Parts: sequence; C-alpha cells; structure tokens
Amino acid sequence: MPTGASNNDYSINIMKNLIYLIAIVFIAACGKTKDKKAELAQLKKERAELDGKIAKLEAEVGTKPVQEASEVSVVELEPVTFKSFVEVQGKVDAQENVQVSAETPGVITAIYVKAGQQVSKGQVLAQLDDKVVRQNISSLQTQLELATTLYKRQKSLWDQKIGTEVQYLTAKTQKEGVEKQIAVLRSQLAMYKLKSPISGTVDLMELKLGQALNPGMPGLTVVNANNLKVKAEVAESYSGKVNTGDEVLVVFPDTQDSIVTRVTFASKVIDPASRSFDVEVKLPGRSRYRPNMLAVLKIVDYRSNDAITVPVNAIQKSESGEYVYVAEKGKAKKVDISTDKVSEGKAQVIAGLKAGEKVITLGFQNLNEGDLVKF
Repeated sequence: MPTGASNNDYSINIMKNLIYLIAIVFIAACGKTKDKKAELAQLKKERAELDGKIAKLEAEVGTKPVQEASEVSVVELEPVTFKSFVEVQGKVDAQENVQVSAETPGVITAIYVKAGQQVSKGQVLAQLDDKVVRQNISSLQTQLELATTLYKRQKSLWDQKIGTEVQYLTAKTQKEGVEKQIAVLRSQLAMYKLKSPISGTVDLMELKLGQALNPGMPGLTVVNANNLKVKAEVAESYSGKVNTGDEVLVVFPDTQDSIVTRVTFASKVIDPASRSFDVEVKLPGRSRYRPNMLAVLKIVDYRSNDAITVPVNAIQKSESGEYVYVAEKGKAKKVDISTDKVSEGKAQVIAGLKAGEKVITLGFQNLNEGDLVKF
C-alpha cells in the first residue's frame, strides 16, 4: 500500500475515535440531566402525598395551628383634666429684705441683737457714739432753763402792764429758739440708733463694737420670711398666654416641695435686652422657704376638663400620620389618631379614640393588625 494511502487511513481512524468519544460524553450528560429531573418529580410527588396525609389527619383529629398571643399592657381611656404649661425657672425673693445702715457717721458702742434673732419694727439693733450730741443737748438745757425763767418773769410783768412788749417778745423768742435747737439735736440723736424698719429676722450681722460706720455701709440685714415671692422672667413669645391670676404650680427641687397658687403679677412691659417680661408669685409663710432658693414655675396656659389622653410613647408614626394599637376582643387593632397638645408625657387625642377603649402601651412594637394579645 502506498505511503500516502496509509496516512489517510490513519487520519480517518483518529476522527472516528474522536466522534465516538464525543457521543459517549453527550449521552452520559443527557442521562444525568434526565436522572435529576426524574428525582425532582419524584420528590414533588412524595411531598404532595405527605401534605395530603397531614391534611387528612388534621381533619380527623380536629386540630389547627394555634397562633400564640402576645403579652401587652393596656390603659383604659377615660375623660381626664388635661393641662399644658409654660415652664420657667425663677428664685425666691423676700418682699421685705432690708439692709439696715447708719444715717450718720459714727462708731458702734453697743450691739443689741444677733443673727437669727426675731426683731420688731422700730426695735433698736445697734447704737453709735452720740456723746457729743448729748453734751450739746445738756448745754442747751441749761440755757433753756434760764430762758424759761426770764420768759416767765417778763410775762408776769407784761400781764401786770409793767415793761414793754418788746421785752416780753424778746424773752419769748429766746426761750423758743433754745427749744428748737434742742429739738433739732434730739432728732439728730435718733440718727445714732440703728432701728429695724420691718418686723422679721436678723439674717446678716457683721457689725462689731468699735467699728466706724458711714451711711450706706452694709453689715446688718433684716428679712421678713413670712412675706416671700417667686420672681421669674418669661420669654416674649408667651406674652399672650401668661397673665395675672393664671393658675401656677410652683416646684422647689431642693426641698421636694410644691404648691398650687396663682400668678400675682405679670408685667405688661417687655425688657428690650432680654426680650422677656417679669412674673411674680406670692408664697405662703413657711419656714422652709428662703430667699434666693431655686423654684420652677409651671404656669397653666391650656386646660380641658374632659380630655382623652394617651402616653406619648404609645403613639407610632407612619407616612399617613399617627396611630396606636387598641386591644379589641383579644386582638390588636390599628387606629389612626390626631393629637393636639403634649404635656407631662401625655398627648391630648382630638380624633380617633373614645372613652372605654383599651390602648396598648407596652408590647406594641412587633404587633400587626389582627394579632392575638393578652393582658
């Protein structure tokens, strides 16, 4: 056989073998795919048979899947008195808080009171050295005695039509002149006494014997603790909401005390610097209240006696607005609501809820409409 023919036969054999191998691989792949499809069909068939058996047994036994109820806390709505407040911080101030100072220069010769002592209006608290004034008065007293004697004699003579009228008038004028001088000195003498202008308690006593005082020097203060008030500044934006006579809750954080009273005074003038106005609330006389004590004023600016309210933390929000969940016949019911004012953790509901409904306040986070609930 020629060499060329042998090469052609060899090539043809190789091609036949390659085609045979490809056919085997293709057949094997088709067989595997067919096997998977058959397996999937078999599983589906078995699942359908299993579901049918389960449904048949449930129908026979009478059992159905039971949904577990979620534990929640509810509050039953009822009409209540709802108030909103304008809250500001102030401090206690004494309406009668007086600094007693000397009316004239002098040296302290006596102190009659001490800090914490109760005093009355007009009571002498301390004495300044008035020796010079007393000596002058004593000297004038001698002159007055002589002038009085001369006046009486001259008057007796004048009554008897003896002497001249000029002599009588001169004696009278001299006597009255000395009396006026003594009156002036006695008035000056009173200025050497430090007297309390009010009844109250000596709150500050820093005077010392021998100390030289000048008018206006501090050192002695008297406070009437039975006549106290709270003063505060309210922002201009509340000028139309806060007025004299408004109800106010006064809270004293340091003493854990509070009282309900009325606004005694609300200024009509706005301070141009702070853009605020002053309010005052008179306090009852209680020993635990002290000047400069911190106080919080909660002035009532809105009141409703039959409002429906819900806790603010029970309200949820969505794109359509606010809503809450209500427990109704053992299930959660979603209710859209509208609210107005908020105060002390509660919101006034103006639409969506009514008295008697039970609003879910705890455990509502994962609830859906129709979920079973228990409380």
